[in-house]
Amino acid sequence: MLLTWRRWRKGRPFWGGLAAVVAGAEICAIPLAPLKIMLQQGIAGIPSVLMGLVMIVMGLSAWFAPHYRGLAGVLTVLCAAAALVMSNLGGFLIGTVIGILGGSMIFAWQPVAAEPVPSAAPGAAREPGGGTPAPSEP
Repeated sequence: MLLTWRRWRKGRPFWGGLAAVVAGAEICAIPLAPLKIMLQQGIAGIPSVLMGLVMIVMGLSAWFAPHYRGLAGVLTVLCAAAALVMSNLGGFLIGTVIGILGGSMIFAWQPVAAEPVPSAAPGAAREPGGGTPAPSEP
């Protein structure tokens, strides 16, 4: 079970996705204050919730569809930067900083290349006919 978890985690931008989900949840949670404070905010709380939800979705898409990591990383960074202006300083700067770091990690992640198949040992049996391949004709 643990080996399966490690293989799944290493096959995708896990830490960047986790940072994007945490940043999105933090940006969403700030405007969800008690009702008295929400009424004072008015319509300003809606962009915060929407940007936070987009960041959460981008973090989850980095986990479950890692081939979209470029788009997910860029959108996460853009939403985190926009939250700085539109959402209580981006969740009091914590959400913006974590979102920019997470989006950058998602964008920069590269899949691990498969290990090459080991070549035949030097003393192994060779093809009949001398072992050197004949040149191919054009």
